[in-house]
Amino acid sequence: MPLPHLDRPFDYLVPAAADATARPGVRVKVRFAGQLVDGYLLERVAESGHEGRLAFLDKVVSPEPVLRPEIAALAREIADRYAGTMSDVLRLAIPPRHVRAEQSAPTLEPADPAADPEPAGPEPAVPADARQPTSQESADPAVAPEPAGQEPADPAAAPEPAVAPEPAAAPEPAGPESADPAAAPQPAGQDRVQAPVVAPAQVQAQVQAQAPVVPGAGWGRYTAGTALLRALGDGRRPHAVWTALPGEDWPARLAEAAATALTGGRGALIVVADARDLDRLDTAMTTALGGTGSHVALSAALGPAERYRRFLAAARGVARVVIGTRAACFAPVAGLGLVAIWDDGDDLHAEPRAPYPHARQVLLTRAEQAGCGIIVGGFARTAEAQQLVEAGWAIEVSADRTVVRRHMPQVVTVGEDDQMARDPGAVSARLPSAAWRAARDALLRDTPVLIQVPRRGYIPSVACAECYTASRCPNCSGPLALPSATAPPSCRWCGRVAAAYSCPECGSRRLRASVVGARRTAEELARAFPDTPVRTSGRDGVLATVPGDASIVVSTPGAEPVAAGGYGAVLLLDSWALLTRADLRGTEEALRRWLTAASLARHTGQVVVVADASLAVVQALVRFDPGWLAARELADRRDLGFPPVVRMASLTGTPAAVADLLALAKLPPGAEVLGPVPADEGQERMLVRTGRAGGRALALALRTAAGLRSARKAGDPVRVQVDPLDLV
Repeated sequence: MPLPHLDRPFDYLVPAAADATARPGVRVKVRFAGQLVDGYLLERVAESGHEGRLAFLDKVVSPEPVLRPEIAALAREIADRYAGTMSDVLRLAIPPRHVRAEQSAPTLEPADPAADPEPAGPEPAVPADARQPTSQESADPAVAPEPAGQEPADPAAAPEPAVAPEPAAAPEPAGPESADPAAAPQPAGQDRVQAPVVAPAQVQAQVQAQAPVVPGAGWGRYTAGTALLRALGDGRRPHAVWTALPGEDWPARLAEAAATALTGGRGALIVVADARDLDRLDTAMTTALGGTGSHVALSAALGPAERYRRFLAAARGVARVVIGTRAACFAPVAGLGLVAIWDDGDDLHAEPRAPYPHARQVLLTRAEQAGCGIIVGGFARTAEAQQLVEAGWAIEVSADRTVVRRHMPQVVTVGEDDQMARDPGAVSARLPSAAWRAARDALLRDTPVLIQVPRRGYIPSVACAECYTASRCPNCSGPLALPSATAPPSCRWCGRVAAAYSCPECGSRRLRASVVGARRTAEELARAFPDTPVRTSGRDGVLATVPGDASIVVSTPGAEPVAAGGYGAVLLLDSWALLTRADLRGTEEALRRWLTAASLARHTGQVVVVADASLAVVQALVRFDPGWLAARELADRRDLGFPPVVRMASLTGTPAAVADLLALAKLPPGAEVLGPVPADEGQERMLVRTGRAGGRALALALRTAAGLRSARKAGDPVRVQVDPLDLV
C-alpha cells in the first residue's frame, strides 16, 4: 500500500496474550482497511491520543526487535529529506524475515539475565503504536523528533564547526553502548552461525590484543591522520574528508580506523560501492580485527537467509563492526563511533528505488544523529565532499605535496593523434607511440600493463566508411554495432540484425568503427604483443586480481583488477568518451575513473592519458590533486546555481500529472520551476530549484502534494527525486 497520505503511525491495542512479546521494533500484523497487513511496533504507551475506537494487534510475527529506535529516527529523517515515505526507507533498511536464520543467528547474553526488559502492564490490553506496513507509515514523532532549524548534515544551510581530531578537542558524547539484551536464544541443531557468541567486553579485549597498534603508520603519512585515529580512540566525533595517496591500501586504512573505534568501546559502519571493494575490505577487516567474528559484511549478493542472519548479528550486538554496500548504511550497529564511505562519487551509492537516497547523505545524517565520527574517503573528491570542507563541517585529511609526489607514478599526456604513425607496432595496437613505449617497457620489466577503455563490447558504434554518416537501424533508428569480427551489424536497441545495411546518404555498404570497445582493443593488442597474455575485465566477467608478471589487462572503468605489486604502466585511452558526457558531473566522474586506475600503478610505473594536457581535469590527474579540481567544480556550480550549492527536485510523469502536482505543491519562497523537457515516451520532466535553506520546505511541499494526489486516487503517478545525480 504505497500511499503517501498514510505516511504516519497508527494506534492499536495490545492483547494480553501478546503483552510480553509486543516490544518496540518487532514485526506485527494488524487489520487495516479490512486487510491483514504487516507493520512494525514503534512504541508502547499507556494511553492513546486517538478519540475513536482502537482495534487490537492481530499478532506479533516475531519477538525479534528488528527496528531499533535510532534506525526508525534515521528512516523518518531520510524520508523527510527525500520527499518519500518512511515505509519505503524501511524496505531498504530491514531485510525480509527468514525464520531459520532468525533461530540460528548468534545471540548476545544480557548483562543482567534477571532483568525484565519489558515490564508487563496490569491491564489486559494497552495501546501501542504500530506502523502501517510496506510503503505507508512514518515513525511516531516521539520516536523520531523533528529537529528544529535546518536539516542535519547540511553544511551550507547550518554549518557546524569541524571537530578536528586533535588531542585537545573536547570529547563528544558517544551513542548507546550496548545492544538490546533481550534477543532470542539460539536453539541447537540449526544452521551454522557466522560469529561466535561474545560479550562486548570480550570483543574489546580481543581487539585490543590483536588489532594493529594505532595510530597506524599508514595514517601517519596524512596531515591530521594520526589525530583522526586518536580522536576515534578517545570517543570523540571527528568529521573528515580523506583523499587517499596513490597506491594506498585503502581497505587497511579503513580497517585500522574501525579497529580504533572498537578499542574505544564503540562500533563502526563502513560502506563501499560494489562487491569487489567489499571483498577487499572484508579481508582487511579480518586481518585488523584478528578474526574475532566481531564484524559482518552485508550486501544484496547474499542469499536471504545469510543476509538476515548477518543483519541479526549486528542488531543483537554480536557484530560491532558492519561493512557492506549501500543498503548497509541502515545497519543497526550498536553504539556507533564511526561511519565511513569509500569512493562516494560512484553512482552505485545512489539507491535506484524510492525515495532514492544516497548512501553518503544517509551516513552524514547518522553521524549527526548518533554523535559519531565520519570519514568520506576516496582517491578522488566530489563537490559534495569539498563543500563539507569549505563549510567547516569536516576537516581535510590529505598528504603533503612532497609525500604525494613520492608515491605517485609519472603521468604523461599525449594527444589523440600524437606520434601515432611513427611506430608500426603502435599503429597495429591503436596506441600513440608514448603509450606503446610505456607498455613495451613495462612488459620488458616483467610487470603487468593496465589499459582502460571507456566502452565495452567489440565495436559499439559504426559509421559509413565513405561519408562517415552514423549507421542507424532501419527498424528503430537505434545505433548499429558489430558484436564480433565476423558477425553482421546489429541494433543495440532492438537487437535486429542489419546484414544488408547500406548507407542512406551514399548507398555504400562498407562500415568503419566510430568507437572501439574493450574486446576489439584486446584483440588488437594480442596481435601487437603476440607473446604476452591479454586479459579482459568488464561486463562479461570482472577480474578481482591478476598476477604481478608480464601481461596486458584491458578493462572498462570500474572493473580494473588489482595487480600483485601494482601495474608497471596504466594507459587511459579514448578519454573523449568520458569528457564529452552530457552530465553535470562529467568532469568529476572522468577524474574519478582515471585516478582509480592510475592509483593501481606502482610508484615507479608510468601513467599515459590520451587527452589534451591543457584541460583542468587532465592537470588534476598529472598532479594527483583532486581537491584542486573539486574546489573549481564547486565554485563553478555556485556561480551557476547547481547542486550541491542548491537543492533540486526532479518531477517526471505525464504533462498533466506533473502540472497537477506542481499546482498542489506550496513551494518555498524563491523556488524556481525549470522545464519542461522531454523524458520517457509520453512523459516530461520538470526541475524545481531552491536554496539549501529551503531544501526541507521543498521536500515537505512535494511530499504533501503527492499525499493529496494519493488521497484522491489520481491516476498517473509522478516520480519525485530530490537531489538526483542525473540533472542533465
